Amino acid sequence: MTLQALLVSKDDETSALLGSVLCEFGLGVQCCSYLDAICRVTEQKFDAVIVDYDDPHSAALVLQNASQASSGNTVVTVALLSDKTKVRNVFGAGANFVLYKPISVPQAQASLRAATALLKRERRRAFRVPVQVPVEVRVQNGANIEGILLDLSEDGMDVLTAQPLYPSAPVSARFVLPNTDTEVEPRGEVAWANPNGQSGVRFVDLAENLRASLKTWVGANSPQLPPEDPEPVADCKLTDLSLGGCYVETESPFPERAGIVLCLKAGDIEVKADGTVRVMHPEFGMGIEFASRTAEQREAVGNFIDFLTSRPGTCPELLVTPRALTAREDHDHSKVPITYGTEDSLLSLLRNHESLTQEQFLEELRKQRTSEQLTSS
Repeated sequence: MTLQALLVSKDDETSALLGSVLCEFGLGVQCCSYLDAICRVTEQKFDAVIVDYDDPHSAALVLQNASQASSGNTVVTVALLSDKTKVRNVFGAGANFVLYKPISVPQAQASLRAATALLKRERRRAFRVPVQVPVEVRVQNGANIEGILLDLSEDGMDVLTAQPLYPSAPVSARFVLPNTDTEVEPRGEVAWANPNGQSGVRFVDLAENLRASLKTWVGANSPQLPPEDPEPVADCKLTDLSLGGCYVETESPFPERAGIVLCLKAGDIEVKADGTVRVMHPEFGMGIEFASRTAEQREAVGNFIDFLTSRPGTCPELLVTPRALTAREDHDHSKVPITYGTEDSLLSLLRNHESLTQEQFLEELRKQRTSEQLTSS
């Protein structure tokens, strides 16, 4: 099924340019006025809504209606903005991405590449395969509960259990993948629950081999073939790195709160880390907090930092792939104290960026680098 985008602008030149780029990425495009857009987002399903902020009030209404009409379906939103000083206001109104006007083709391609990657990933995550197999669910510190697995995806499952579950409860499950001999034991968190015992569970901390098995199974058993996973963003430069996070310069940054996967390579060392985008600077870069929930994950990042420190001038390879438009709650550590043993100034900056302009944030980054260089010399 073709991804569908709604483009709302009175600027014919900008509309023509963006329409052409969106078509290159395989999206169907509908163009309309602000008033018409408010009606269309409530009557049709769009994967992306792109709104020109030349009329800020009308643009905000379109984004608000698009969000309310999505009813749980993910909609990626893009704002076209002439005044860069208003970028925080636009993000606050619900925009995931921002394109600064006047827009060039390379600029549009870079930003929309990241948006399209997220769209494809969200579409794949939405694929659920109906099943009916026994499942055993265990609530943390509780008894085992028998149930029936109703559907399964790469990221979660719907179950019907003999006793109701409770939202946000951490659970583990055990079942055999249908039509296979593979028994799996994912851990998860209850996303929603009904009194009749039906619940939705988000998987948490899946091992890579289990994630791969689920992906293969879903692809083989879907009523229609899921979209291919998006290609990682390869045009990235790692400029700052700590145990808690990093800053990456790229023309294709992902939006704040997006869940991503980083692959860092240098020499013979390769580290994969889940993370959440904490700060996004359109067309320039993003700051990412690592989801380092275990000592092993922190140790892997620490070893990578030690390797780079011992080899000055080494330029690591970096690939960034989207995992979700909004990171799961288990990735959200913005209110969790920093407990790495020493102060993590980079992570503190990422968590407290809201009051800073892009220029102020980058200046703070430069000060941190200078301070670290003086300390190490």
